[in-house]
Amino acid sequence: MAEAILEVRDLHKHYPLTQGILFKKQVGAVKAVDGVDFDLHQGETLGIVGESGCGKSTVAKMLVNLERPTSGSIRYKGDDITKLSPRALKAVRRNIQMVFQDPYTSLNPRMTVGDIIGEPYEIHPEVAPKGDRRRKVQDLLDVVGLNPEYINRYPHQFSGGQRQRIGIARGLALQPEIIVADEPVSALDVSVQAQVVNLLENLQTEFSLSYVFIAHDLSIVRHISDRVGVMYLGRIVEIGTDAQIYDHPTHPYTQALLSAVPVPDPEARAHRERIILTGDVPSPANIPSGCRFRTRCWKAQERCALEVPLLAVPAVYRLTDSPAKHDSACHFAEEKHVVPTEEDTGNGGEGPGGNGGNGGNGGNGAAGAEANGGAGPKPL
Repeated sequence: MAEAILEVRDLHKHYPLTQGILFKKQVGAVKAVDGVDFDLHQGETLGIVGESGCGKSTVAKMLVNLERPTSGSIRYKGDDITKLSPRALKAVRRNIQMVFQDPYTSLNPRMTVGDIIGEPYEIHPEVAPKGDRRRKVQDLLDVVGLNPEYINRYPHQFSGGQRQRIGIARGLALQPEIIVADEPVSALDVSVQAQVVNLLENLQTEFSLSYVFIAHDLSIVRHISDRVGVMYLGRIVEIGTDAQIYDHPTHPYTQALLSAVPVPDPEARAHRERIILTGDVPSPANIPSGCRFRTRCWKAQERCALEVPLLAVPAVYRLTDSPAKHDSACHFAEEKHVVPTEEDTGNGGEGPGGNGGNGGNGGNGAAGAEANGGAGPKPL
């Protein structure tokens, strides 16, 4: 595995709650992020998923220093960016750029596309001399699939997908090594989402980028990510490769999330187990003791209220080669198949005859064709 280009350790962001008008007194804190740890390796995409309010966007803002962490460290190539001087931080920011969630409000309506994409060059003039900036902006428009002649247009003259492409071009302007994408496709139509995700993948290959990709849509995250971290109430509760998280989840919250993903195949839908969580998400201003997921978890026991589970490989898998051998913050972590595989549903069976033509819903090989009324070709 490539070296870690970004290391996040014990990251916290607490917003104080105060009382009083003239003499304000802190009476508590909203723990938006409460102890996050992860590494981002050169050239990889780390996906971060979780329900609204779990702290994903706050983590993204801290990575680019738009929010100052309450405590913890963010190391870029060994340097803790939370402790850098303004001059040193300016140099680091050139290498860590952000693509924002809303393509409608993240672009200044009074500036032309050329001014928006070229604005980073005003802050870092060493990247592009003044006489060369217009050509560089047009090159960036071409890279993200927009006509370079659009350089003098305003944001309102573009669709949502085109605006997001402009935001991506702005993020690429300074030739960064890391791009933090905070739900970059959530405000777009499904067909446009696919175009933007494919564009991000192509740009990653072309420019050797590393992504922190934040989203709600689990299918999109799986499509683009090498590793996935699942957040709940300010902490990462499970992290691993995309195959480990989606096919071999061990944390109850991850399993509940995956069980909520729509399945287009009616046969698979009939075989899968739907996990319904009860109760509401606790307030980040009043986090439960011990495991923060215990108030909604069907596995909760007395130990869960007393001990905070560590984000580590479950003891039952430590000495095995199981794909479930990845970090999970649960006292009773165990693998659970939430979405059925092809073997479970009888689709795509093995042996002569394959799937019996139309999916083999009644069984494998020749039996699949018979179960579908003989619709499929006969096996050789």
